[in-house]
This record gives sequence, C-alpha cells and structure tokens, in this order.
Amino acid sequence: MNGLMKVATVFAAGAAAMYYLDPDAGRRRRAMTRDKSLAAGRDLQDNARQAGRRISGRAQGAMSEMDAAMDSAMDSAMDDAPVSDQKLEARIRSQLGHMVDRPGDIAVEVNDGHVVLSGTASEEEVASLTRELAGMDGVADVENRMH
Repeated sequence: MNGLMKVATVFAAGAAAMYYLDPDAGRRRRAMTRDKSLAAGRDLQDNARQAGRRISGRAQGAMSEMDAAMDSAMDSAMDDAPVSDQKLEARIRSQLGHMVDRPGDIAVEVNDGHVVLSGTASEEEVASLTRELAGMDGVADVENRMH
C-alpha cells in the first residue's frame, strides 16, 4: 500500500508540473492560481479583521454594562448622592446598544444631568431612546439634536 501511495504521489506531481509548465497555457494558469491565492488571503484577512472588531465591540459593551451595573449598585447604596456626569454618560452608552441598531452613530454629551444626543437614527429609535433616557436616574432633561 505504501508503494502505491508513492506512485500516486509521483504521478500527481508530474501531472501538476505538466499542467503548470505547459508552454502554451502554463503562464496563464500560474497567474490565475497566484491571483486566486492572493484573493483568498485578502478575504481571510478581512474576515479576521471584522471578527476582531466584532469581538472587541462586544467586549467593550460587556465592560460598559458591568461598569453601569456596578455604578448602579453603588448609587442605590448611596441614593442621596448625585450621579456624576461621567457615570451617567457610561450608563447611557451601555443602554444604547439595547435601544438602537447602530449605537456608534450616536454621540452623547452630559453636563449637570442635561443630556445632549446627536447623530443619526430612525425616528422610532429616537422617540424610544429619548423616552427611555428621560426616565433614568440623574437625567434632568434630554436635548435631541439627532437626524
């Protein structure tokens, strides 16, 4: 069986050499093989880059949710203490992923409980987002500059 495999391997290598070294069409075949290999490599690289961005985004979202949950737990322990603008912005950022399709398109600014939203989203998302944010602890009012 081992000898048969060697013969088959030698035969396959000879056939491949004839196919690629053919004086009439070998150059074109080699070029096509090279181009297809390079395209496949670029596709693999693009897919890996997209997967990395997706995983990174999910990890950031999970961290924001954990931060917001920790802040919420600490704030509930100290109900009388006002919520800082940074904490409030982190809470809003963590909620955006649950309320809109593309949270990266929305900019959030918080100043003394006054929330300013800018960016792009659908009308339904904007309406539910402003309604939801207005009910959050620490939000004085919501200014909508979105389109």
